[in-house]
Amino acid sequence: MENSFVGRNKSGIVLINKPTGISSNKVVNIVKHTLGAKKCGHLGTLDLEGAGLLPVTVNNATKLFDYFLNKTKTYETVFVFGFETDTLDTSGKIIKQKECHVEKQDVEKAIKEMIGRYDQMPPIYSAKKIDGKVAYKEARKGQVVELKPKTVEIFDFKLLEQVDENVFKFLVECSSGTYIRSLCRDLAEKLSTYGSMQCILRTKCGMFDLKDAYSLEDIEKGNFKFISCENIFDYEKLFLSSEETSRLLNGQILQNKNNNGRYKIYDNEIFIGIGEIQSERVKLIFRF
Repeated sequence: MENSFVGRNKSGIVLINKPTGISSNKVVNIVKHTLGAKKCGHLGTLDLEGAGLLPVTVNNATKLFDYFLNKTKTYETVFVFGFETDTLDTSGKIIKQKECHVEKQDVEKAIKEMIGRYDQMPPIYSAKKIDGKVAYKEARKGQVVELKPKTVEIFDFKLLEQVDENVFKFLVECSSGTYIRSLCRDLAEKLSTYGSMQCILRTKCGMFDLKDAYSLEDIEKGNFKFISCENIFDYEKLFLSSEETSRLLNGQILQNKNNNGRYKIYDNEIFIGIGEIQSERVKLIFRF
C-alpha cells in the first residue's frame, strides 16, 4: 500500500467500508469527486441495504473489472425463516408465509448439502440486466421480468449462530455472481419453509479484506491508503529496455526466454502493466 491519493492521474484501488442505505454507484461517485479522479468504478456491486467491502477502482485500474469478475466473495448474513418477500429480504412485502420452527441441526444439515455448484435463479429485484433493462426497475414498474438461472458455486457455508427463533447468522464463501438473497430462498426450500435475508455484510472480495477498508469519512479527510496497480499482482518482475517497451506497445513481436507465465512488466524501473510469456513471446495483457 501507498500513501494517500495525490494527483488525478494516479491509478489504483481504494477499499471502502460501504454503509447501508447508499448505493454502490453513489459510493463510487463520492470517491471520484473526493479524489478528483478522471474515472472510477467498483469490483462487484453491493445492494442498497448491503454493507461491507467495496473495492473502488480509480482511473486506469477500472480496467481490472474483468480480471476480478470471477474472484471469490465472502459474506456474513442473517436469514429469517417463515416468510418470503417480493425482494427476498426483510425490506420487501411479504408474499408467502408459513408457520414453522426451524431447528439448528436441520439448518446445519441443509447448508452442507448446498456446498458445491448449482443453478441459482436471481431475485426479480436485482441489478441484473435483462435485454438491456435493469430487473428491479422493471419490477417496480409492474413489468414481468423473465430471469434465467445461472450456475454459481458455494465454497463454504457455515452456521455462525442462532440469533433468535427462526433467525440464523451464516458465513458464506461463494463465486462471484451469487445472490445471497436467492441462497436464503433456496435454503428455506430445503427446510420446507420460506425465508428472507435480514442483513448482509461483505467481508472479502478476492484478495481484499474488510479489515483494510476505510469509511467515506476517512476518504474525505484523506485518512486512507491507496493500493497501487503494481501491488495488486503477485507476479515476478520483467524489466524491459525502452526499445523493447516501445516494440511491445506498438504490437511488435517481443521475444524473451523466461519461463511461461504472467509477469509485472517494467519499462526500465517504471511499472507499465501485466504481460504474459508463451513460447518465448511476450504479450501485454493489462496496460496501466
